[in-house]
Amino acid sequence: MNVIKKITNKLIEFRNERDWEQFHNPKDLALALSIETNELLEEYLWKKAEEADKEAVKKELADVFAYAFLLAEKYDFNVEEIVLDKIEINRKKYPIHKSKGSSKKYTKL
Repeated sequence: MNVIKKITNKLIEFRNERDWEQFHNPKDLALALSIETNELLEEYLWKKAEEADKEAVKKELADVFAYAFLLAEKYDFNVEEIVLDKIEINRKKYPIHKSKGSSKKYTKL
């Protein structure tokens, strides 16, 4: 069993023990993911990146991963597969000879 599946199974076990699946529809998981992402951003607000509290960042990042994995599970997505597929899509959109060292969006290359 891969690591992501093992983590997802632990999240499902935790959720089911509390009867929270009723709240975990795709829309609400996506909303929770967005909210947790904003809580992660809050750790950097008004400070330099190196001033962020690493422990707080770690906890918020864990929440982001948790909701992302639960959302993927709702749709029966293979996380490894969809991330690798997206890398290939981006590889085509951002060829090295055009994008190396640039932060421009692919439509501006």
